[in-house]
Amino acid sequence: MVSLKNKIVFITGATSGIGKNCAIEFAREGANLILCSRRVELLNAFSEELIKEFGIKVYSFQLDVRDEEAVNSAVKAFPEEWKSIDILINNAGLARGFAKLYEDDTQNWNEMIDTNVKGLLYVTRAVVPAMAKRNNGHIINIGSIAGHEAYPNGGAYCATKHAVDAITKSLRMDLADKNIRVSTIDPGLVETNFSVIRFHGDEDRAKNVYKGITPLSGKDIAETIVFIATRPAHVNLAQIVIFPTHQASSTIVHREDL
Repeated sequence: MVSLKNKIVFITGATSGIGKNCAIEFAREGANLILCSRRVELLNAFSEELIKEFGIKVYSFQLDVRDEEAVNSAVKAFPEEWKSIDILINNAGLARGFAKLYEDDTQNWNEMIDTNVKGLLYVTRAVVPAMAKRNNGHIINIGSIAGHEAYPNGGAYCATKHAVDAITKSLRMDLADKNIRVSTIDPGLVETNFSVIRFHGDEDRAKNVYKGITPLSGKDIAETIVFIATRPAHVNLAQIVIFPTHQASSTIVHREDL
């Protein structure tokens, strides 16, 4: 296990779900964190908690990854001590809506494409050139089983996660000569605020997604990401698909007592 102490880890979408759990688990390993989120009040409070609990350094700032100019400006403005990013975790992403493609609200598509695809591209484009120049770094993208299998009522979301899969594979090829690892973790059912956001705040509908099953947690995913990041330098865990035990695919889930 390679030490993460004093490594610089940049996590997007860091105030909830997988991103928040990643921040906690990397802080637990002694990494210093660059954190961004749209919700600056939550971000500032969370950053202070991490500093107090783990004694690490945190550089945090408000950012909407959909804004290309804001992404570029923010990365260029990093203080000198934060410029040498060791690990980039492209976590910011969301699902919106659950409807047949021909009946869906196109605004849902725009939000998912702008965040899950274009946002990931913007952040990657802003951060990776410095890694390539140093011949060192690790990019870990948060994908989904939806990037491997399409399912009903999720056409646009599945398309964005298929895009993440393609981007990850292509980037790995582009960086094969740069001593930079590129990984993706592709979860099945993870109980975070994911479904609440997908269903526009309908918490009862969101709870039904996980009914009758013990889903993965954000901590489960974060611990696996730390494992990916702590392999020896010559080992790249290129892709991990991770399910709850009673899930076999995007559509096959065994639910108890239903």
